[in-house]
Amino acid sequence: MRADRLVAALLFLQTRPRVTAAELAAELDVSERTARRDLEALASAGVPVYSQAGKGGGWSLVGGARTDLTGLTAPEIRALFLLTGPDATATNTNPQTRTALRKLVRALPAPLREGAEAAARAGTSDGTDWTGADTEEPRLAALQRAVVEERELRIGYARPGRAPSERTVHPLGIATKSGTRYLVAGTDSGLRTFRVGRVTSATETGAPAVRPEGFDLPTAWRALAARMEDRMVAATVRGRAAPGTEPLLEGLFGTRIRHGEPAPDGWTPVEIDGPSPEAVAARLAGLGARVELLAPPEARTALARIGAELTALYTEPAPDIPEAPPRAPAPAATRPG
Repeated sequence: MRADRLVAALLFLQTRPRVTAAELAAELDVSERTARRDLEALASAGVPVYSQAGKGGGWSLVGGARTDLTGLTAPEIRALFLLTGPDATATNTNPQTRTALRKLVRALPAPLREGAEAAARAGTSDGTDWTGADTEEPRLAALQRAVVEERELRIGYARPGRAPSERTVHPLGIATKSGTRYLVAGTDSGLRTFRVGRVTSATETGAPAVRPEGFDLPTAWRALAARMEDRMVAATVRGRAAPGTEPLLEGLFGTRIRHGEPAPDGWTPVEIDGPSPEAVAARLAGLGARVELLAPPEARTALARIGAELTALYTEPAPDIPEAPPRAPAPAATRPG
């Protein structure tokens, strides 16, 4: 423990031109007397640290001496802090993680420290669910790099059911919500979110990104997420679900579904929040007769329309489709002679 504390004291000295024993004690969570003994131990061990008495005095490293304890490259450092982000310094995070990240920042040479701190501010995480997680995010690395290096981007973006479009954005951070990543960026219309898995291209324009003064990613994300969730609960649909359907419904709607007490026949009353009655009906269509919507009428009409379309499509036999040619057999493995 003493050795760890001495290393932490040395790293703390590297971050400031002069440190008092009281400041070091507060940083290491020890008594001022212990902090003073640690500083004296560093000096006795040959570390070029000296004390200056009087007003404005304290302990300093001679000539700004430094010790690089990391051996990490700049890309490795950015990747580490992107993974941990501001959550690593949050009060509810493992204390060892917070201490390790603080030590690492202090150990970095000055040219690398700024990039690490920028990367730590570039991500946030939100555990509540909206949709299923993305499985492929080919543009993630380019977006993360643009956030850290503050580069303006021209991105291609494909919304479901719409033709892909392009727009110029100022990347500000990456937020993770239940495994799905979102780019938070400034646009001509203000702050917006872009699902990373739907970004089809990301090209730097050569211009710097504009970062709003005092921008804080977790705060901005909470405001953006609240607006999104308000839109996702603009309508409430009421109905009833067959026994055993509850897990399926919770998988589809998460916290946006509420169950009542089961009726004598085993069916359970449900209320589901969504952006519109039609959107809720569309998500329920795959459950068939296991869920009956009762209100509003728009939800029942939407399900009836979907059912009629499926009936019309699948009543007739499927058209003949030419079979694909058989695959060539894989070459047999050969053993070296």
